[in-house]
Amino acid sequence: QVQLVESGGGLAQPGGSLKLSCAASGRSVANIYDMSWYRQAPGKQRELGELVAEVTGEGALHYSDSVKGRFTIARDKDKNTMSLQMTSLKPEDTAIYYCRARLYDISGPMHWGLGTQVTVSS
Repeated sequence: QVQLVESGGGLAQPGGSLKLSCAASGRSVANIYDMSWYRQAPGKQRELGELVAEVTGEGALHYSDSVKGRFTIARDKDKNTMSLQMTSLKPEDTAIYYCRARLYDISGPMHWGLGTQVTVSS
């Protein structure tokens, strides 16, 4: 299985920056196919959250329209880590951010981290 641990959340002012990190470990870490960041806005379920950014199994990068041009995702396969550099933060970016990893292929099982809180407020 795979364990995912997020870090780097916190409080930022509008227009500020934060960098989130996700560290993957476990006996199946070599079988991670793709990784992504989801966010859950206050009062919403995680499963109904927003896919913020992803690195596909082929290495393509995708972003939601709401963060495109402001957030940058990166994955380091050698270190089993993933990051999300967030800039020009807005109050509507406030959410719990989750790391997600899928194993084997596009239809493989998914694993989630416990999430890290990001709050954007003046």
